[in-house]
Amino acid sequence: MATPYRSLSLRSLALLATLVAAISIALALLAVGPAGAHVLTVEGTKAGIDPRSTVLLGSQLNFDFPLEREKFENPQGNAIVSSSKVYAIYWDPTNHYDGDWQHLIDVFLKSMGGSSKDLGAVFAVDAQYTDAANEHAYYDSTFEGAYTDTDAYPSSGCADPQPMNPRSLIGPEVAPGEHAPICLTDQQLQTELQTFIADHSLHKGMGTIFYLLTPPGVTVCLDGGGITGHCSDFVGEVSEIEADTEAKVEADEKKEAYVEPADYKSYVNSFCSYHSDISASNSEGGENTILYGVIPWTAGGLGDENLIFGNDQASAFPCQDGGYDPSSKPAGKHEKKKEKSPKEIKEDKEKSLEEQAKIAEAELLEGPHPEEPNQVKCPSPDGWCDSGLADLIINQMSVEQQNIVTDPLLNAWQDPNDNEVMDECRNWFAPILGGNVGAQEGSFAGTLYNQLLEGNSYYLNTAFNAAAFKSFYPGVPCISGPRLEPQFTAPNPVNVNEIVGFDGMESDVTLGADTVFSKGVPHTGYATFTWNFGDGSAPVTGYAPGAPLTNSPGVSPCGAPQWEAPCAASAYHSYQYGGTYEVTLTVADTGGNTGSVTKQVTVNGPPPPSPEPTPTPTPTPTPSTTPPSTTSSGSGSSVGSSGGSGSTGQTSTTPAPVLGAAVTSKSLKKALKSGLPVQYTTNEQVAGNIEVLLESSLAKRLGVKGATATGLPAGTPKSIVVGSAVLVTTKAGHGTIRIKFTSRAAARLKHTRKLKVTLRLFARNASRQSPQTTTMLSTVVLNP
Repeated sequence: MATPYRSLSLRSLALLATLVAAISIALALLAVGPAGAHVLTVEGTKAGIDPRSTVLLGSQLNFDFPLEREKFENPQGNAIVSSSKVYAIYWDPTNHYDGDWQHLIDVFLKSMGGSSKDLGAVFAVDAQYTDAANEHAYYDSTFEGAYTDTDAYPSSGCADPQPMNPRSLIGPEVAPGEHAPICLTDQQLQTELQTFIADHSLHKGMGTIFYLLTPPGVTVCLDGGGITGHCSDFVGEVSEIEADTEAKVEADEKKEAYVEPADYKSYVNSFCSYHSDISASNSEGGENTILYGVIPWTAGGLGDENLIFGNDQASAFPCQDGGYDPSSKPAGKHEKKKEKSPKEIKEDKEKSLEEQAKIAEAELLEGPHPEEPNQVKCPSPDGWCDSGLADLIINQMSVEQQNIVTDPLLNAWQDPNDNEVMDECRNWFAPILGGNVGAQEGSFAGTLYNQLLEGNSYYLNTAFNAAAFKSFYPGVPCISGPRLEPQFTAPNPVNVNEIVGFDGMESDVTLGADTVFSKGVPHTGYATFTWNFGDGSAPVTGYAPGAPLTNSPGVSPCGAPQWEAPCAASAYHSYQYGGTYEVTLTVADTGGNTGSVTKQVTVNGPPPPSPEPTPTPTPTPTPSTTPPSTTSSGSGSSVGSSGGSGSTGQTSTTPAPVLGAAVTSKSLKKALKSGLPVQYTTNEQVAGNIEVLLESSLAKRLGVKGATATGLPAGTPKSIVVGSAVLVTTKAGHGTIRIKFTSRAAARLKHTRKLKVTLRLFARNASRQSPQTTTMLSTVVLNP
């Protein structure tokens, strides 16, 4: 039975050695720089690695961010992942991946899936990244479950630079260093993954992500390993690494050549995790493509006494936040220890072993150290204080998830230095939601967290917001989640016919810009702003920034040639009659999220004239057995209503508009790709919407989600909205409009052979003071 932490003595000689080593490594690695992601090819294997060192990222030493974030792009529009199904596979025939670690990781993946489409989550930032078809890397994840793979490991295919000898692996009767280390190559991992997928009949393709996790004591290399290999482990004397780093900085300042020692290179080449792909048939992938992330155990072993006799008692903060203190003001300062004088160092060495152990433990608690929000109590179920080590693995999975969805085949979203999306804001964890930066006894870790997913706390690297370099407010490049807060200030009471302005650029729209493709050519797209002035006039819709020329004929429609027309971030309007009007601004950001705000405007002046009474026509007698008639158009029914809420058969001074609509092509494939073409007719100027509805029961079976369709006639099946388009005309006539399906719906429906949907058209008189609304419903069957 494991010994509880509180009953232990203050460590013994072995513990003293590991604590001193941990402190020395912590101090040395601060100068080298911590984790991120970088695409490189090693012995024929192309991978997006998450290295411990910043050297590969193309940034200056001691400079935290890559130098060319503004050029982060996907110029060819190569594939992204719009929605993903996630599997976790623990390859652990030795039974050393503790159950509490697996539980925390699995709950994280489930919470990540359960919080999909949560605007406040860090993964929602990725929705701004697109491919040539203008599909977005939406935050749409589904956890498909976890599994422990007990297939035996093959013979080591690489040389572990620094073999770890955990007591539970070698047994108490075997001295450390006398067992064969387990070192697996990427090719061996690929072979096992392919076999596992085939054995369990798991679905492959661009919408599935497999995470392969290995336990402590198992090293992974992209090559043959050894002292210069690219491995999850590294070797080197701490003092030499620190001295080499200082020498390199000095050489760079003097612009002198510098030759790195082999052990220093071992650290530079080491990684925390990586991702790659198998069997991608082309630059867009295919149905046999396997997207995978490899997550070795790089969480260290502080707090886990089972690992004390190995080389894994060092803190693993370089594979998390790099020893920064995000709670500092300003955020992002390094955690630092008090430097000791030579005299103090000499005095410490003269103390007893027990006193030295106390000093070493106190310094380890001081920092730098990782953050483990899920180490909520000590001891853990096994008697030690190590459950929270899984928080470091969780951060690695978060990093790889965002790299995979934006760069699945290693040819999409990168900067000129081959850095992926999670490199651009590496080791930036602010703002903090809670927890304590101070290390706890037993785990030697803090408890900070910056994400809440389904009520669970996590400490995850923030995401890169490329929109910050395209739309300069709010312009924050490293964020823990996007915001969408439409805002404008209503003017003071004004007089009729005065031109008044509405400034939507007050809004806080994080995903205010993205890259869109037109005939394969990328350009910048912007968030959409729609104004409804509340007086029956037609809505004004366009992009931000910029303003329409309505009421400003001498001004350019957008004000700058690089902006997308039409523009409507700001708008002018005048009111013909006095009264109080509700003005609504609706903003749709580039990630597919929408939000609205409504303010009242008071207009001084005479109210609208009262309509003259009209004679009430004498009703024609009708047999009681004949049901009331309704106006029809095409294959659908049209119902007029007073102000949008009346009932058929009422007499109104303003007749409802006469509408018609028909689908001109019933190809499901074409509709999902380029929109459902609808030809409409109207007898006057109207403003409204056309929607594509899907019965909720069918949507549930197909796994399609969407907003509930409200205001349907009694007896109509409950439905959701899977596509919509604004309909605004300036006069009577006809035209064609394409209704784009939501990306989420299109992804789910693309394998459907036959689909029945309902077309709903509703519009009101746009040129009348007492508008009436007509609603039309028709059923459409779309074929392959």
